[in-house]
Amino acid sequence: MLRDPPENPRTKPNANPSTTPLAAALADLRTNYNSAELTEALAYVDPLQQFAQWLSEAIAAQLPEPNAMTLATVGSNLRPSTRVVLIKGYDALGIVWYTNYDSRKGQELAGNPYAALQFHWVELERTVRIEGTVEKISAQDSDAYYASRPLGSRLGAWASPQSQVVASREVLAREMTALEQRYPAAASTGPPRPPHWGGYRLKPDAWQFWQGRPNRLHDRLRYALQANGTWLRERLAP
Repeated sequence: MLRDPPENPRTKPNANPSTTPLAAALADLRTNYNSAELTEALAYVDPLQQFAQWLSEAIAAQLPEPNAMTLATVGSNLRPSTRVVLIKGYDALGIVWYTNYDSRKGQELAGNPYAALQFHWVELERTVRIEGTVEKISAQDSDAYYASRPLGSRLGAWASPQSQVVASREVLAREMTALEQRYPAAASTGPPRPPHWGGYRLKPDAWQFWQGRPNRLHDRLRYALQANGTWLRERLAP
């Protein structure tokens, strides 16, 4: 006797998601923040010093991936896009990360060199937002960082045509296998840095530091770069 095949819940039409118990529960999710405060007396005059302190505290607290930051770019069609990247350095010149220059973010930055970064350290009830212009770092600095990466990560930069459509994961796996055979771990020299891969630096002209506080009266300090190179610090309403 033939039986109807079992229904696949992933292909079965769903009920209106706005009427599900989960949707109702989302409206009731709330957190009352009360772990710390951010006052003008406690905050640094220089936003980079404030960032350094908060980043070091996030690392010391052993948060999961405290170096993860959201990068927002805007394409020529004026549609914004975001993704998570990892900070790999910072100094008075700006915030540095590495990626594929041919990716969507690379193409958007080539046409519009303005971007925004955001760190969200949930456990510390803190957010840092950074805006500014973006430029590529020097080839020498990109070479040095690329050479410091594990071999698998270096090969992956060659194997993945980031943001492009691929037929299947097997396509990437075959390319990776071919590269592993060409550059075995025991070889005296590894692969050179791909010309389409390297670092970017965001040069900040605006910072915001947000500290969660009770009753949604959060602390929010904005730093804006002035023409004389100093920073104007202002408190914003939450």
